[in-house]
Amino acid sequence: MPVTWPWIVLLAIGVGVVVAAEWPRFERLAGADARRQREREKRKAKLRVVSTDDDEFVRSVQADLEALPTIEERETPR
Repeated sequence: MPVTWPWIVLLAIGVGVVVAAEWPRFERLAGADARRQREREKRKAKLRVVSTDDDEFVRSVQADLEALPTIEERETPR
């Protein structure tokens, strides 16, 4: 029993509907955004937390703040 052309057209339309419905999921798994996300996760996996001595950090910040140039504020009449 041969398959007639209307059945082939209906099959093609059905396949098209399924592909259109599943396209967003496919894009998340294999699209350009998915590649960027995987690369970002690889970079983040290589990061590590560096602990510092808090007292040393505070002294460093205070020294930097003291070394900043200052200007005297003038009172301006409004």
